Amino acid sequence: MAKDVLCEVNNCQYWAQGNLCSAERIYVVSHTGETADTMRETDCHTFEPIEETLS
Repeated sequence: MAKDVLCEVNNCQYWAQGNLCSAERIYVVSHTGETADTMRETDCHTFEPIEETLS
């Protein structure tokens, strides 16, 4: 299992300094069923945007 999971999506609530993912689990899905041939055929369902406060 990966020790560090890197993430460059800094508007995700799990993004941590150093481009690390702080989520307890990572859930990645394929657009094409149970397999994928390229990274473009996958999505990270762990992503949750940071809620911005209204000023």
